[in-house]
This record gives sequence, structure tokens and C-alpha cells, in this order.
Amino acid sequence: MLRLPFRHRRRRGLFHALLILFVIWNAVEVVLIQRHLWHPLAHNNHQLQSPPERIFIASIHWNDEIILRSHWNQALINLVQALGPQNVFVSVYESGSYDNTKDALRALDQSLAALDVPRNITLSNVTHWDEMHKPPADHDWLQTKRGKKELRRIPYLARTRNIGLEPLSRLAEEGVHFDKILFLNDIVFTVNDVFALLGTHNGQYAAACSLDFSKPPYYYDTFALRDADGKEPIMLTWPYFSASASRNALVQLDPVPVKSCWNGMVAMPAAPFLYTDKPLRFRDIPDSLAQEHLEGSECCLIHADNQIASDAARPTRPCILTTDGCLPGGSCADYGRTAFDDGVMLT
Repeated sequence: MLRLPFRHRRRRGLFHALLILFVIWNAVEVVLIQRHLWHPLAHNNHQLQSPPERIFIASIHWNDEIILRSHWNQALINLVQALGPQNVFVSVYESGSYDNTKDALRALDQSLAALDVPRNITLSNVTHWDEMHKPPADHDWLQTKRGKKELRRIPYLARTRNIGLEPLSRLAEEGVHFDKILFLNDIVFTVNDVFALLGTHNGQYAAACSLDFSKPPYYYDTFALRDADGKEPIMLTWPYFSASASRNALVQLDPVPVKSCWNGMVAMPAAPFLYTDKPLRFRDIPDSLAQEHLEGSECCLIHADNQIASDAARPTRPCILTTDGCLPGGSCADYGRTAFDDGVMLT
């Protein structure tokens, strides 16, 4: 009978031992994750602080008629009623949609008016084509390989987001102040999702973001997401991150520490946006860097500029990614695949 050399048998034995340890480790991790998935069900009726905070709700829209009519408008109305119309301001900016987004937002405006909700809904007729075909300016345009100057996308997005924030400064001058800003994308969400987000770490954070999915279990928006070590996600599915602090929190279904996030909905303290010296605003990187084929998301740079996130002496936490799921763009059926009983992520 042919026997393997001792060295080969030892290697094979070591391989089998490592394989068994790997299987055991993963089995234990799966059990722990399942326990954490079910544990929050007893605590999923999230409550806001008392007295309730005042929330400035900001949103931008483009070609969003389907999601607005199928879900978003009613979800926002439900949220406003839960927060109390006297505790919110709704700021919506729409620009140059090709569908009937404007009509959907007009319907929203009527519904908010019936509830006496303070609001500003701006409908712009300037389209992307208009922006791209206007005479090039000295900034925000790049000389491309096609031999012509073309408009950068990020500066345009930064401007539209800042337009949505304009009522915040005006209201502050009138003595109307807010505790938090809630940025809402074109997502499927519930009141409980928002309450969970706002209440993360008892409201002490530089920013709190949701997880969002396009085609579950694939994570949707990675452009602005950076883990606790400042690195991009290593994959679009679980466990997403390479940083141990981010991965461990995710396995425990705890709020995940990250350097930057912008995922479906984001809550931030309003104070930095009202500083008299350099109020926080969305921006882009210089054209000179973009010319070298670099780009930075305005939703990532906002965290880099946020003094609350960079000031270690402040009693607050940095960016936090919550483990409550939401979904961009219109499918309530897919929302049910990532959220269970109003906000527990099951992916």
C-alpha cells in the first residue's frame, strides 16, 4: 500500500483542521447574527426624545414621479404627522425632470398645506441639457479628450443640495431654529425608520446614515461610504467593510462607525450649517484635481468639513451607519426583503 510521506500527511491534517475551525467559526457567527437579528424585534417601536426635536427636512428630486406617487409623498406626510407639523420644515428642490415629477410634488404641496406644514417646494425648469449647453464658466468645467469643455457633475449636485438648505439660514435670521437636518433621498422608508435614525446613540452624532439597497442584498451607494479606517467597502454584500470596528459593529447589529456615509437618508446636527464663520455647505474638489481624473462626492466632503466630526473634544460620535434598512427608488416589495417589522435589517 502506498503511503504519503509524513510531511504531506501533516500538511493535509493541518489543512483539514483549519477547514474544520473555519466551518465552526462561521457557524458560530451565523448563530450570533441570527440572535441579533431577532433580538431588536422587541424594541422596534422607536420613540423620539421628549420634548421632540425640531427637524429641517431637505430633499432634491429629478425624474422621481413613480416613487413620489407610489410611496414617498405619503411616507413624508406620515412622518410630518408623527413629528408634529409645528416641529418641522420641509424643503424640496426639483430641477428639470422629464416626467411628471413636478405634478407629483404639487400634489405633495397641497397635502402639506392641508396640514399647515411650513415648507418651501421649488420647481425649476432648468434641465440638465440647459446646464450642459450654457457657455462654459471659469470653474466647474473641464477640458476633455473630446476637445471641448464639459460640465462636472459633482459641482452641480452640490449646488442643488445647497439650494435646498437656503431656507435654513433665512429661518434662523427670523429666530426659527432646528436641532437636526434630515436629508431624504428618493427611497422607500417608514416613520419608524426615521425615528430609529434620529435616535441613534440618543441623538449624539456628527451624522447618522441608513443602509440602503437597490437589488437586495447588494448595497446601493458606495461612492460616499468609507469605513472606520476611511476605506471603501470591500464588497457590495455582507459584511461590506474591511475595518474591524465597522465589521464587528455590523455583526452585532449595532450602529456602525464610519468616516463618511450618505445612504438613503442622513441625519446631521443643524448647528454646523449655521456657523457664522464658514457655515457647513456641500462642495466639490478643485477643477485642477478633477482634471487629473479624480473626483470626490459632495456627500463625502461634507463629513470631512464637519467640525463636529473632527473635534475630538466634543461629546458626540462621528459618522454612524445604522442597521435599519431602506431602499432607493420605488420598490416596496424589495423593501420588505431588507426590512422586517418596520426597520430591522434582514439581509
